Amino acid sequence: MNDHWEVYALKYSQRNERTRHDSFIFGDNHDAPHAMDYFIWLLRNGSRSILVDTGYDSAEGIARNRPIIEEPADLLKRFGVAPDTIDTVIITHLHYDHAGSLPEFTHADFHLQTQEMAYATGPCMCHDTLKMPYTGEHICAAVRQLFAGRLMFHEGSGEVAPGVEVHLIGGHSRGLQCVRVKTTRGWLVLASDASHYYENFLSRTPFPIVVDMEEMLAGFTSLYNLAESVDHIIPGHDPLVRDLYPGVFESDDSVVRLDLPPARSIKA
Repeated sequence: MNDHWEVYALKYSQRNERTRHDSFIFGDNHDAPHAMDYFIWLLRNGSRSILVDTGYDSAEGIARNRPIIEEPADLLKRFGVAPDTIDTVIITHLHYDHAGSLPEFTHADFHLQTQEMAYATGPCMCHDTLKMPYTGEHICAAVRQLFAGRLMFHEGSGEVAPGVEVHLIGGHSRGLQCVRVKTTRGWLVLASDASHYYENFLSRTPFPIVVDMEEMLAGFTSLYNLAESVDHIIPGHDPLVRDLYPGVFESDDSVVRLDLPPARSIKA
């Protein structure tokens, strides 16, 4: 079996009114604009598709005043991939923008870190600050998948499929995991929120939403160790990703292909 995967980043939302204050602890020039993209990621190997994160839908966007550009499920359909045809979904963590719409994936097994489920259903959620990035109904949906026998737990590192691994990072949330994918250009790491932006891991400047600062900083090192090179680390929310990687559709730049080389090195 070919264990090399095609990897796509699909942008479904954005927040352009943010500033650097929202993205970096101890950073300078806090008032400067600093946009954020929201992605899900699609892995393809022949006829098989694996989804990394499910994003959030329009109802969640209205509730949080963070409207979406396109429903994640509709983005998938542009690839000819219907949600009910996906058999594997990796959830990097249970924050609202990564774990909404689980019930749409009616035939999928979901892969999650044990620590993330314990954290999202435990006493830490009694604190409004820690609870803020989570949505109760999303957590309930994950519990329903558990009782349906469709939630697979990992403790640390694990293989989801040949050439697809998960690795516990923590820091941003207790059970945050990154995804390591074998591609024709080498091992690619989808950092998700282990590094929201390139600048987070390149400058070792933490993102403000953090459960464990030491874990977040150690996680930057883990990303380097897992990836083929610095240009094989893909941050979770950086608009620069769409500038570096080739687009898939001529009509817009909402979907880019990550298993192909970037236009330039991030360190150039």
